[in-house]
Amino acid sequence: MKKYLLVGALSMFISACDVAKVVATDVIANLNTVPTQSEAADGLKDALKQGFSNGVAQLSQTGAFNNNALIKILLPEDAQKVADKLRSIGMGDQVDKVIFQLNEGAEKAVATAKPIFIDAVSKMSFSDAMSILTGGNGAATNYLKQTTSSALQTAFKPQIEQSLNQVGFTAHWSDLVNTYNKIPLVTKQNPDLNQYVTDKAMKALFDRVEIEENAIRSDPSKRLTDLMKKAFNYADTKK
Repeated sequence: MKKYLLVGALSMFISACDVAKVVATDVIANLNTVPTQSEAADGLKDALKQGFSNGVAQLSQTGAFNNNALIKILLPEDAQKVADKLRSIGMGDQVDKVIFQLNEGAEKAVATAKPIFIDAVSKMSFSDAMSILTGGNGAATNYLKQTTSSALQTAFKPQIEQSLNQVGFTAHWSDLVNTYNKIPLVTKQNPDLNQYVTDKAMKALFDRVEIEENAIRSDPSKRLTDLMKKAFNYADTKK
C-alpha cells in the first residue's frame, strides 16, 4: 500500500512540475510577443514590401486598368463632351483608342513605383514603424502616400505622356482646352491631361496597396515571415 501511495504522490509531483513548466513557458512566450523596435520596424517593412509588390504586380499587368471597370480611367468631364461629339460623327474608334492609351499609360507608370516604395520603406524610423504598426487599417499606406507621392508624380508623368503622345492626343486636348478657356465667363479648365491620368493611376495604386495592408492586418495567414507574424500579432493585442 505504501508503495502505491509513494508512486501516486510522485506522479502528482511530476504533474505539478509539468504544469509549472507550462505556465512558465507561457509567461515567457507572452513576454516575447512584444517586439523590439527593430523587430517592429522589420516586420512592418516586410508587410509593406509584400503589399506594394502585390499591388504593383497586379496593376502593371497588361489590361489591368482597361479590363477593370472599377479603376478604368475615363475621360474627364470636359473631354467627355468632346468625345461624345466625335462619336456622333463616326469617330468612336478614335475615342476608344484614346481611352485605351490612357489606361495603358497608367499600367506602364505603375511599373515604375516599386523602387520608389522600397526607398521610402528603407528610410522609415523605429518610432514611425511602431506607430504605424499599431495605427490600424491604412496607417502604412498613409505613410507611403506622405513619403512617396512627390517621387511617384515625377516617375509616372513621363510614362503617361509617352503613351498619350502615341495617339497625338496631348497636343490636341491642350489646344481644345486653351481655346475653351478664352471664352468669356467660362470656368477655366486644366489642359494637363497627363496630370489627370497620373492622379488616377496613383489613386488606384494606393487603393490596392491599402487592400493588401488591411488583409495582412485582418488575416494572420497573410503574414508570411516570422517578423511579420510577431509584429502584427502584437498589433492585434492593441486593437
